[in-house]
Amino acid sequence: MKGIPGIHPDWGITVVRIMTGLLFAVHGYQKFARGLGDVSVYFAKISIPFPGLMAPFIATLELVGGILLIIGLFTRVVSALFALEMLVTTVWVKLALGAGWNASDLDRMLLVAGILMVLAGPGAAAADNLVFKGDTGCPSQT
Repeated sequence: MKGIPGIHPDWGITVVRIMTGLLFAVHGYQKFARGLGDVSVYFAKISIPFPGLMAPFIATLELVGGILLIIGLFTRVVSALFALEMLVTTVWVKLALGAGWNASDLDRMLLVAGILMVLAGPGAAAADNLVFKGDTGCPSQT
């Protein structure tokens, strides 16, 4: 399939990466603003193991990981962690607790965005491309 002339497909991945980073960073910030105690109580209510440990871990992952995605640093590692988190929220929290398929729309989209970035890398305009000299571990696409 041909792309848009003059625009490399990596820019599409960049848009997904930045928006995903913004969403996670905002959600992480909200967890800190709400109070980690409240987040821990909620995690306990939905049977997340070790809620006192997981609440600050997830809040930090979302805030710091979201910022890292925005700048495109450690994209594959952060995206893999986010994909795992979204797999848990989709299967364990939304579907298993009866919220239903429609309630997990955002979670599923963030899951596939994470998988996209694990497989395709950070896209264009990413710090990974400078730090790792553009070596994303994928064969060159010509």
